[in-house]
Amino acid sequence: MKRICSYTAMVLLFMSMQGCGPVLVSHNLADPPPPWFYPNRVETVRYVYFPELSIYYDLSARTYIYLDGGVWLRRKVLPPRYRTQDLNRSRYERIRNYYEDDIRRYHNQNNADRGRSNKSVGRRNK
Repeated sequence: MKRICSYTAMVLLFMSMQGCGPVLVSHNLADPPPPWFYPNRVETVRYVYFPELSIYYDLSARTYIYLDGGVWLRRKVLPPRYRTQDLNRSRYERIRNYYEDDIRRYHNQNNADRGRSNKSVGRRNK
């Protein structure tokens, strides 16, 4: 009887924990995500993109990826020009279904023409 009660209690505990909050599934479960990353559902992502800053964060390598003078750089810490930004309050997007190491190709296909970027834009003369 005790065994049945304990199994029932465990099942109820697991069912009640289902609504407790978000769960992150990433490539490396031993490394916790940075404090600004708080997912609201179960998903597998490798990259997070900050559109206002045009910066990516690689969750598996724990590095920031950004364009500096036409060259993509990977760094463990943000460069000085971004250190005043509060990433806890910045808007970010999860990059789903992209797990390759080269973020440049993804950026050129999806984000190169929006928001801030180091890409020069030609102006029309009226």
